[in-house]
Amino acid sequence: MTHASMLKARRQNQKHKRELEVEVKRVKREAKQAAAAPVVKKEKKVRVKKEKVVTEAATPVKVKKVKVTKEEMGRAESKKGKAGGK
Repeated sequence: MTHASMLKARRQNQKHKRELEVEVKRVKREAKQAAAAPVVKKEKKVRVKKEKVVTEAATPVKVKKVKVTKEEMGRAESKKGKAGGK
C-alpha cells in the first residue's frame, strides 16, 4: 500500500467516524428534546413604528461677509512674519 493510498484511507475513515459521531449526537439531542416538556413558543412582540414628525424647514438665513479692515490685515501679516522667522 502506498503512502498516498494510506493517507486517503485514513481520511475516509476519519470522515466516516465523524459522520457517525454527528449522527449519535443528533439522536441524543432529539431524545432529550422528546423527554423534555412540550415546547412553548414565546409570542413575538409587535413593534410599533414611531411616526416621524415633519417640521417646517426654516428659510436659511444668509450671513453677510464682513470685510477685513486694513488694521486686521496688518495684524495677520505681522503674525505670519513672526511665525516664519523662527
